[in-house]
Amino acid sequence: MEQLMEQLKENSIYTGTVEGYSSEGLGIVRLNGAVVFVPRTVRGEEIDLRVTKVMKTCAAGEVVKLRRPSPERTKPDCPHFGQCGGCDFQHMSYGEELRAKHQRVQDALTRLGGTDLQVEEILGAKDPTHYRNKSQYPVGPDGTIGFYKARSHQVVGVDRCLIQSEFSDKTVRAVGDWMRRYKVSAYDERTGKGLVRHVYVRVNRRGESLCCVVVNGRQLPREPELAAFVRAAAPRTVGVVLNTNTKKGNVILGEKYRTLWGQDFLMDTLCGLQFKLSVPSFYQVNRDQAEVLYGKALEFAGLTGKETVLDLYCGTGTITLCMAAKAGKVIGAEIVAPAIADARENAARNGIENAEFFCGDAADIAAKLEQDGLRPDVITVDPPRKGLSPEVIASVASMGPERVVYVSCDPATLGRDVKRFSELGYRAVRACAVDMFPGTRHVETVVLLSKLNTKQHIEVELNLDELDLTAAESKATYDEIKAYVQEKYGLKVSSLYISQVKRKCGLDVGQNYNLSKKEDAKVPHCPPEKEAAIMKALKYFRMS
Repeated sequence: MEQLMEQLKENSIYTGTVEGYSSEGLGIVRLNGAVVFVPRTVRGEEIDLRVTKVMKTCAAGEVVKLRRPSPERTKPDCPHFGQCGGCDFQHMSYGEELRAKHQRVQDALTRLGGTDLQVEEILGAKDPTHYRNKSQYPVGPDGTIGFYKARSHQVVGVDRCLIQSEFSDKTVRAVGDWMRRYKVSAYDERTGKGLVRHVYVRVNRRGESLCCVVVNGRQLPREPELAAFVRAAAPRTVGVVLNTNTKKGNVILGEKYRTLWGQDFLMDTLCGLQFKLSVPSFYQVNRDQAEVLYGKALEFAGLTGKETVLDLYCGTGTITLCMAAKAGKVIGAEIVAPAIADARENAARNGIENAEFFCGDAADIAAKLEQDGLRPDVITVDPPRKGLSPEVIASVASMGPERVVYVSCDPATLGRDVKRFSELGYRAVRACAVDMFPGTRHVETVVLLSKLNTKQHIEVELNLDELDLTAAESKATYDEIKAYVQEKYGLKVSSLYISQVKRKCGLDVGQNYNLSKKEDAKVPHCPPEKEAAIMKALKYFRMS
């Protein structure tokens, strides 16, 4: 690959055809096998491009001339497109955008997930504009309010955004007017000085809004005037909240809130249910498409009214409570304490009595519930962009649900996790993409993972390899178990870990096996991922 890249020269002009799109929404051009990523191009276009940077495995380029434009090319409606880093696809038709996203999900499942499963469809939005119900506007050190330029923290001033709510834009303009009127300083992340960092706005179905101003301090000058400016610009504002964040870094919200006027929450309706939303609560930013997404998740769950459902990363309980009407019992887990408080209130508000919520890290809660003997029929997960940790996947598999419904906002981590699930006996059987974020490269996906038929799987292996297996031979040695786990799952396990799992299964491990001679010795416990693999090995050798 490096030899191919050496053929390209920076600032030189080449002619090529756009073959497809990268995960970042960039056009892909191959020049004698070397990959060049070119922004704001459309599949099938023939272009002249200038190579702007050559790296070890790829290069970056820019369009010099469109030799043969695609019929799917459109003129961007937003004057900030190409400067603001918020949108990626305004230069193409919505149909072409959907095709690009569908292919991105398919590539992730095939290449990273190692599955031949075909993505059934991508469900597009009826209206791809003004869909965001939550907006977070960074404030530049000079007081400019807008959005970051792509791959930078330079703020591009945006007066009107085509994917944000008009109420959000009006609120932000009011905050900017207030800052200029009373000479309130903006935060400078380089020096750590200044006050206003971000302006955060939530909007509900009725057009009501909640404004939160994030500041580098505990208070602001002219706080009553700030509330007055916001209410004048957006009369249906229900509350103005101050959030304190004095830490350096990219995290937007701090931990402390103070209400300047009105209330510190917003009510909204989703899937026929009422939800209370505080500022830090997770809630899908596209309400209409969230209903499409949750409808598909409910379809994949295949509930009949008797099942126990565990919902990890439940946020304010949206998926959990949507499942409640079709399940026997639902359990939600989330690490954000205010979100769990909202989830419990949301359950009571909607008269849902078969829902229970826990606050804590998903890996810890999943492991605890698994140790407590919980055996849910269906587990749903909707993790952040980084996906699931191996510990969460192992705990989910150890609980043995018949179905896992995985809702993902990042195809790459989804593909990785689908492969990890397959190694623990769960196969992806259905997949559907949902365009939750029109105009951007982001796409939501729902995947159904089904538990393999263990008996059938063992019978196939026995028929092929173990036709003369005797009762004595079924008592595998520790070395045989280690070899099986290493070969099957790529994990190294110790005799101590095997003995711990055997004890859990009520199997004989020998007297005082692997006990330390030190009285105060600390014995390491088998990690969930390795425990699940050892359990599979014991089942394979007919020992449990």
